[in-house]
Amino acid sequence: MPARQPLTQVASERVEVFCEVLQDHVNLALWQRQLPAQIADFATLLLATGDPLAQTLTLELPSADAEPELGELLAHYRDLSGHAAFVADVGWLVGAFACLLDARCIGLRLRALDKAMCPRFHVDHVPLRLITSYAGVGSQWLGEGAMARRRLGDPAAEPQDEALIERAAAGDVLLAKGEKWVGNEGGGLIHRSPQPPEGERRLLLTLDWLA
Repeated sequence: MPARQPLTQVASERVEVFCEVLQDHVNLALWQRQLPAQIADFATLLLATGDPLAQTLTLELPSADAEPELGELLAHYRDLSGHAAFVADVGWLVGAFACLLDARCIGLRLRALDKAMCPRFHVDHVPLRLITSYAGVGSQWLGEGAMARRRLGDPAAEPQDEALIERAAAGDVLLAKGEKWVGNEGGGLIHRSPQPPEGERRLLLTLDWLA
């Protein structure tokens, strides 16, 4: 078996960077995007309601280019300014994710978080996950070699040098490979959910490739 190239992460302000995650040696493709003001404002308004929020949808797609059915997404907040634009943006991300993978089934989770969901650095046991924070702090990850994989979950092994911890901004979209991507065993992106500042929340969307 040929040796695998060193794992790396790539980032760009162009959405075409998503295609890079299909490369064997890339375990993260990061689209550094600026959220349209209407969508960012909606996310801020949604969090300002103070309501608990945890919505999960399983999206069945007859074809990779089919429009996802998102009529249930945040249905109780249709009166908030920017709702339609927000749902359209989520729909676009679902479509891009499905097209990239030729996916027929995608799991969607949208949550408002006031604490770190996964505070320790870890890898996901999925093929590929899309992660984006519409508001609040973004996800954090490590480049290869910043932490010994065999010590994942050990607080003492996590890097103390802040310069080693990479951070996404609100609006950035991450495509993170997990351990179940064929050929990426032992190479899942090492990442964690950050702790929001006191009194703040984050609005987190994740998409999982189910089939």
